[in-house]
Amino acid sequence: MTTVHHLLGQKSKEIWSVSPDSTLRDALKLMLGHELGVVVVNDAQGMVGIFSERDFARAVARNENLSLNSPVSELMTTQVYCVHAEDLIEDCMALMTARRIRHLPVQQGKEVVGMISIGDVVREIVSQKDTTIRSLEDYIMGREYSSG
Repeated sequence: MTTVHHLLGQKSKEIWSVSPDSTLRDALKLMLGHELGVVVVNDAQGMVGIFSERDFARAVARNENLSLNSPVSELMTTQVYCVHAEDLIEDCMALMTARRIRHLPVQQGKEVVGMISIGDVVREIVSQKDTTIRSLEDYIMGREYSSG
């Protein structure tokens, strides 16, 4: 069983964040510049929310006069579901599916140490299934197992 720790080992260690009073424009520029779907929103005490492409798209659909100078705090998601490094990716998939969310911050204590996406989880699960299928095919055909 693969853990979140394994997924984090395959990703960049950088956590991109903005403050609650950052403008939508600044947050979106940061997301564009680093090809991110989400950023963590931190104040002096730590994470207070996340801001995602989905948050922005929904806000635009609700208010066509939305100002890009509005603070992120007006649109950010404040009910954030988090996971920990020792959690299994299958559990992450279940949480993401049940809650219809695409990103999960990874916490160690109160500190955010990573971010995983539904794409990360799906890729890892598919990779595991492919490895299992190859090993079963090798077993059935009487070949020695090859991991590559």
